[in-house]
Amino acid sequence: MPDMAPPAAPRKSITIIKAGRHWAFKHFFEDRSIFKELADYYDRDSYRFVIRTPGERNLVQKLLERRGFEVTLAESTRGYAVKLPRQSRYSSLLKDSLAMIETDQWRIFLMKDCGAAGQALRLGGKMVEVDVQFPI
Repeated sequence: MPDMAPPAAPRKSITIIKAGRHWAFKHFFEDRSIFKELADYYDRDSYRFVIRTPGERNLVQKLLERRGFEVTLAESTRGYAVKLPRQSRYSSLLKDSLAMIETDQWRIFLMKDCGAAGQALRLGGKMVEVDVQFPI
């Protein structure tokens, strides 16, 4: 009987999204040492990582890839921005959003990845078809 290796665990993915002049991502690291390596980029008030320069973004991307993550770079918020009417319940979206802005009629969320954007759509959100400028 041939020696069968166990199937490889699926790689965790992180999407780093450019919003305005900076990039941001959100992820809970079970391995505390990874968080410590990235602590300089963590915005405790917003529960997200903010990267200010292309050089820092490249450094963070390489660090994450060396630690086994699949990194997607998104150069705009298009495909990640979802709006809900202001009267809608939205608390379930907050943990998977990077930022939120409000208008008279809408709450517009920048979701952390495509899966989170899809979940927001299933909850009644509508995709925003322009690149939204979120304050990051």
